[in-house]
Amino acid sequence: MERSDLLENLHVLQFLDSRGEGPTTDEQSIYRAIGVEPVINCRGTFTIIGGSVERPEVLAAIKEASRHFVQYDELAEGVGRRLAEITGAEWGMIPAGCAAGLKHVTAACVTGGNPEKLIRIPDLTGMDKTQVIIPRYARNAYDHAVRNIGVEIVMVETAEELRHAINAKTAMIYLVSGRGSEKGQPLSLEAIVEIAKPAGVPVLIDAAAENLTIPCIHLERGADVVAYSGGKAICGPQGAGLLLGNKKLLMSAWQASSPHHGPNRDNKVGREDIMGMLAAVEAWVTRDHDAEWQTWLARLDSISQRVLQVEGVKTEIEQPSGLSNHAPVLVISWDPAVLHRRGEQVAEDFARNKPRIAVGSSDTEGRASLRVTPSQMQPGNEEVVAERIYQALMDARTLQPTQLAAAAVDISGHWDLTVEYFTSTSEHHLYLQQEGNWIEGMHQGDFSSQEIAGMVEGDQVKLHSHVRLPGDNIHFLFAGQVSDERMSGSIHLGEYLTARFSAKRSTYQTARKPFMIPGGPPLAT
Repeated sequence: MERSDLLENLHVLQFLDSRGEGPTTDEQSIYRAIGVEPVINCRGTFTIIGGSVERPEVLAAIKEASRHFVQYDELAEGVGRRLAEITGAEWGMIPAGCAAGLKHVTAACVTGGNPEKLIRIPDLTGMDKTQVIIPRYARNAYDHAVRNIGVEIVMVETAEELRHAINAKTAMIYLVSGRGSEKGQPLSLEAIVEIAKPAGVPVLIDAAAENLTIPCIHLERGADVVAYSGGKAICGPQGAGLLLGNKKLLMSAWQASSPHHGPNRDNKVGREDIMGMLAAVEAWVTRDHDAEWQTWLARLDSISQRVLQVEGVKTEIEQPSGLSNHAPVLVISWDPAVLHRRGEQVAEDFARNKPRIAVGSSDTEGRASLRVTPSQMQPGNEEVVAERIYQALMDARTLQPTQLAAAAVDISGHWDLTVEYFTSTSEHHLYLQQEGNWIEGMHQGDFSSQEIAGMVEGDQVKLHSHVRLPGDNIHFLFAGQVSDERMSGSIHLGEYLTARFSAKRSTYQTARKPFMIPGGPPLAT
């Protein structure tokens, strides 16, 4: 049997590593061996492109941990004690990511460490603690981890509402660092703790993308537990997280997590990632963070100097002061009326064509821009990125402004859609009004109804609607063709991938006959 491309590349990499050498050709990419093109990361620690680059200490710890076996409860005890020594927190725990940590802490607050309650999750019938309070400003896509336990979410907007919401069923309060939790805000962490502590309600704060502070600022402000992501600022394993805080609560959270059986067994974290995460925290206190910052600025300066050679381009460096996603950002901007390209068009080109580069983009009235975050760029990336942006903007100078083609169809009216997902179908409805190229109207889905807008060029149609819920949103981006009173095409669902749709104009069967409006209430039913 022939050796696969993947195994062959691994063989080469292992051989070079044994000699202290690194990869020398693109063909040695483990991802290209399976037909996946790597990406230069100029966006930061986004999970969708892999989070962060693990520290050398992390990789060494993972490799060493993989060579030995250990009893997991003993491991949790040792790690918890060591994390407390490093961070000054009462205790620490390493879950399978920040979201898993949120889930485990919620289970701990619901069950109080009682395994008879634990194994009943998510059926909370008959349990005492079944509600979690979340300030409205803190609702986000990651609070699914809290909701997965089966709790009822109670949203509050004021301190007075919080006081009235706390009752015997309140398991905990969840909030997100930043947003409205800062000092001085109506529902700051301090304001919440002042109300929650006398009632004996624990407070969990989500600081996933933040720099680790030692001692932990959130615990000092009164939170019971703080949760971090491993694969973001701390540069640990992407499949690990970090919980710091109250020891009894974290021991209950550990009981609720894998390797123990129960509702959270699916959030399994390996001994390798546990020790890799511990190594990342150890390294955090010895890293030269100022030197890292200067390296990032140097990379941005290199890119800036190159792209400023394009006439009409401006650059500036934003240096955020907050703890979350704490990195400088290079903003490259231009007038799209001169360069004939929007920021999103350039970013899309970079995402789809080699060398693939993930960059941020923004388009406002009269200004287009790209945003470059350097924290996860690798040595030499800045040269590739600078040249790619320079060439894209230089080429844009010679392009002609694009004009919309005239609409060849009128899709005004009511359309019935069949949406084909991977393993199911749904019936949706569109109520559209067209004026020239432009469309507006309403989109009725399975559980929501929202405005829809778009355009028609020739017989091609593009439509966009946006489902918004507390903590969640879904974009429906329709692209289709109109023919003989029918439409068909694809629906880009953002992170939820792609669906297909087919549609036809609705036909009404209502009888056309006159009827009377009574002048008052009926004399008899």
